[in-house]
Amino acid sequence: MAVNLTVNGKTHQVDADPETPLLYVLRDNLELNGAKYGCGIGQCGACTVMVDDEAVLSCVTPLLLLEGRRVTTVEGLGTLAKPGPMQQAFIEEQAAQCGYCIPGMMMRAQALLQVDPSVSEAAIRAHLEPNLCRCGTHMRIIKAVMRAGDLMRQNPQGGGAT
Repeated sequence: MAVNLTVNGKTHQVDADPETPLLYVLRDNLELNGAKYGCGIGQCGACTVMVDDEAVLSCVTPLLLLEGRRVTTVEGLGTLAKPGPMQQAFIEEQAAQCGYCIPGMMMRAQALLQVDPSVSEAAIRAHLEPNLCRCGTHMRIIKAVMRAGDLMRQNPQGGGAT
């Protein structure tokens, strides 16, 4: 079955079983490898992407639910040459250790800050709770998200999800 899938602003026609998890389509069909396979059962958050403007666990989201919806991956937040505010903040705060969880953390945080870039640290902590970091860089991740909020408030048009 062919499904029209809009990812990072580009429409793709994907020929795959409708039950195929979005994560596999992103990685195998579209070669977007930012979202990671962690647990495969929606418990670690490494696979987090945004569908429309909400954080979604792509390892448990079947392709059939995505026709006509907007998918944004970490690749859609910016580029190497021009990182988006979330990416820039993670770089500046050196929030990644091994980096495996970071794309999922960024996407969950992006969904939060798009609604309100002035959220409290407590709200950030609560929102990121479904995402795990085995390296223990949670404090730097929290600082990076707060910095991203600052960057987004300073320049509301300066980047963000497509």
